[in-house]
Amino acid sequence: MRIQVDCCRDERLVNARRVNPKNFFAELKRRNVYKVAIAYGVVAWLLMQIASQIFPFFEIPNWAVRLVVLLLIIGFPIALILAWAFELTPEGIKRAEFADELPKKAPGSRAWIYVVIIAGAISVSLFFLGRYTSSKQGSEVAAKSIAVLPFDNQNRDPDTEYLSDGIPESIIHSLSQLPNLKVMSRNSVFHYKGKNTGRMTQRGDAVSISVELINAQDNSEIWGQQYNRKLADVFVVQEEIAREISEKLSLKLTGAEKQQLAKHPTENLKAFQYYMQGRSYAQRRIREDLLTAIGYYDKAIEEDRNYALAYAGLADAYSGLGVFGYIAPIEGRRKAEENARKALALDENLAEAHVALGLAYVAFAPSNFSLGDRELRHAIELSPSLALAHFYLGVSLVRQGLLDESLEEYLKARELDPLSSIIARQSAIPYYFKRDYARALELLRQADELGTPFSTTWEIGVYVQNGLFNETLAELEKAKRARKNEPILIYDTGMVYAAQGKRAEALQIINELEEMSGASLSEAHWIAKIYADLNERELALAWLERGLATGAIGSFYKDEPVWDPLRSDPRFTDLLRRMEIPQ
Repeated sequence: MRIQVDCCRDERLVNARRVNPKNFFAELKRRNVYKVAIAYGVVAWLLMQIASQIFPFFEIPNWAVRLVVLLLIIGFPIALILAWAFELTPEGIKRAEFADELPKKAPGSRAWIYVVIIAGAISVSLFFLGRYTSSKQGSEVAAKSIAVLPFDNQNRDPDTEYLSDGIPESIIHSLSQLPNLKVMSRNSVFHYKGKNTGRMTQRGDAVSISVELINAQDNSEIWGQQYNRKLADVFVVQEEIAREISEKLSLKLTGAEKQQLAKHPTENLKAFQYYMQGRSYAQRRIREDLLTAIGYYDKAIEEDRNYALAYAGLADAYSGLGVFGYIAPIEGRRKAEENARKALALDENLAEAHVALGLAYVAFAPSNFSLGDRELRHAIELSPSLALAHFYLGVSLVRQGLLDESLEEYLKARELDPLSSIIARQSAIPYYFKRDYARALELLRQADELGTPFSTTWEIGVYVQNGLFNETLAELEKAKRARKNEPILIYDTGMVYAAQGKRAEALQIINELEEMSGASLSEAHWIAKIYADLNERELALAWLERGLATGAIGSFYKDEPVWDPLRSDPRFTDLLRRMEIPQ
């Protein structure tokens, strides 16, 4: 008898394991798998909200949040398997097939539903509370801004200047990545060098750095500190200063932000020196300075092959050379993209590298604005105070014909870097393309007070449209004496001659540009402009075709007034399409 019972039970066990596929979903419901899945999901969401909203408040590291999420994901299929295999009965937890033999109990209470509702309410409350408090904190802290002034080199030794310049620039770089702090850019603050700034003294292998945190409203000192360290520890000092500043400003940093502040782009002092020297030349954007900057960046990389910032610097410099026709645009684009990708391979969170890659996508024709804008916007997310990211996004938007949106980005860039002549100059372009020539000229005049005039491919048009021919030619001759054989100044002269109706002189300029272009046709874009200004439609279109075919067109602005004589020609429309410029 006992043997028979066991056999029947074994048979029922076998049958219980053979679930009819047609009844599978009904079986899931009967075994409460659906209930477990819903309850698990809600409770898991609650736990993730607690981890993401509460952990940072107690300064628990971000890896702990990721661990909670990972464990919850792993636990989900395990919970479903257990729900299928086991059931909670009045006699305790039993395997599902054994639970089937027990007397059927009255319909259970629906307490689990209330658990799910309560857990869901708590999780939703935490979610919106976190959003509210973070946005509230962001609005409170967003008003905080800081300008890290350069140090005064007490040694008066040019060989140690890279340290007195480099340390504050590194601090600017670190603080710029904090989302709730507005940080003035290097270009603007370095105008104040030597005026009540911090001090740095080097004696042998020792360095002494004196810093102060001043309230600009009443000139009161918030915090001051003197650091006496070995020269080899200079990167640790930079980290300490940046951390102290964030603490004194009462910035609540996440674990990731603290890690970002602690990051050292290089540990090699020589590489750091070369990079800083390259940066000082790259700011001016003139051909010889850009070439000199590239030489220093190359030396920095020779010293430290993992120096991501140096690769990003190379990428930006090559883009500048290509856009201005100082080298073949197609070569500038290739080297810019290549070096930007090297930088990102070393540090995927380096905002400067995303900026450089985005510029390579948007500055040359044909362009890829969707990818370029994505890179530039990501750079802004990584480093909200990086003026160059807003500036290049403005360049991209103006090339797409989004003039109002581009002006917004230029103004953001100017707010972060008010003394940059490059940004100030570009801020005139939306007015120029809207045919507000007087306002564009006014802004260019202001920009000339900050830096080198005649350093863009479009600004000569503003002077032409305002009829300032003789004055402009005189200024160009003065610039040529300082900047020998620079193609952009030769092109500018040709544009003035064409506007004056001096055809022979304009054609002579075109001949010079053709010789300078060589096989790469690096000046094809500018030659086409002079022909358009001479109302030579066929020749202008022909040079644009040649330039596009050889990758020799950089920063083509469809709304530039010089193209007005070609606008009604379907061939011009087709050129814009092939340049992938929205119409």
